[in-house]
Amino acid sequence: MFQSAVDRNPRIASAVIVGLLGLVMPSQAPAQQAVIPLQLSFSDPGARSAGLGGAFVALGDDATAAFANPAGLVQLLKPEISIETRNWSHSIPYTASGRIEGVPSGIGLDVAPGIIKNEATYNTTGLSFLSLVWPTGDWSFALYRHQYADLEFSGETQGLFGGSDGSPERWSDQQMHSTQDVISYGLSAGYRLSDKFSVGLGLTYYDVRLEALTQEYLWDDDSDTGLFGPTTFLPDRLALTEYLFIDDEDWTLSGGFLWSLTSRWRIGGVYRQGFDVSLGNDIIAGVAVDYGVPPGTVFIRNRGVPTEFPDVYGLGVSYRTLEERLTLSFQWDRIEYSSIPRSIELDDQTIDDAEELHFGAEYFFLESSPVMAVRLGAWLDPYHQMYAIVDDPYMQAVLPPGSDEWHYTAGLGFATQRFQVDLAADLSDALNTISLSAIFNF
Repeated sequence: MFQSAVDRNPRIASAVIVGLLGLVMPSQAPAQQAVIPLQLSFSDPGARSAGLGGAFVALGDDATAAFANPAGLVQLLKPEISIETRNWSHSIPYTASGRIEGVPSGIGLDVAPGIIKNEATYNTTGLSFLSLVWPTGDWSFALYRHQYADLEFSGETQGLFGGSDGSPERWSDQQMHSTQDVISYGLSAGYRLSDKFSVGLGLTYYDVRLEALTQEYLWDDDSDTGLFGPTTFLPDRLALTEYLFIDDEDWTLSGGFLWSLTSRWRIGGVYRQGFDVSLGNDIIAGVAVDYGVPPGTVFIRNRGVPTEFPDVYGLGVSYRTLEERLTLSFQWDRIEYSSIPRSIELDDQTIDDAEELHFGAEYFFLESSPVMAVRLGAWLDPYHQMYAIVDDPYMQAVLPPGSDEWHYTAGLGFATQRFQVDLAADLSDALNTISLSAIFNF
């Protein structure tokens, strides 16, 4: 209510590192595990929610409720338009070189006693959310567009060693590049069952595009000293090319409720169904290794591998003081990341389901003109990246387990009777997000 003491905002995105090639590649393929960063936004749209640490499902009183909690749409008394732009700054760690096992020989590149990580960065700015809400009686309807994923990743590994000094081993070097673009379009409706209780439903269309290219190279020459030497990724040393892609669409359902226990306390809940798409990949012969086919030939092809992306459950509670200056909000979200490896029948790696905790506070300066609000928040982002679950040194090196991460948020908002502008920042080690949104009612 910042347009009723003004409005609300979203929750932020998460970065998932997924090694998908290992699950679709037959055992006869000599390729190594490819690591593909996959970023999906399970956050609610709008800078207000972002400033509140994503604790928005029990508020949902502006046009962003079309995605966040459609039951909240009934709180709008006039048609409303919402638009948001975001800047995403990703830091994506990956294994670059070093020793998977054993003691370094001290020759050439084989000098590091452990794994050496590198970090790829990606920065992008774009339209993240657009919605139109039209209330009529006890009903309220909304159309929206939401940027669900937008990421580009490039990485390079060179000099991954194992074995003992007397029997050294070196894994082939890799150059990796991937892009992701997932956009959703939705129709939502909220219905007021009573003055205190409302429900909402949504139908969402997802347009999913993912491409990942991994090229494996042998080091520059086959001599004993060449084993420890650098790789310059010469065309005639290309061993294998792996191309993975998703180019698919899906329709999903969502639903929510909003219950005003008293004038101060509210409870809200939401469910969003994950989309199901088909995964495919090609394994292409290189020049440096003889696979019995001419170089450049696709000798292994997979199509139609069903891939299920996570269902999301959210439950929240909010408290607003009698004079409506201070609002406190809490939200719990469960994201079923394990559906990804389970659907592709992985047995050597997995992702744990995440239990996110979101906390937010908002204070209104009601005497100011326009009305101003300041927001602070934090949320716990449990580790939700793919990690190895087999006792294999290579898998453990490229897909190690990780730790949970806290995000810290802050925001400002300004509102008049018809117009609202919000700005927020969500900061963490892996992802920084700056959000600017505007809402107009007419």
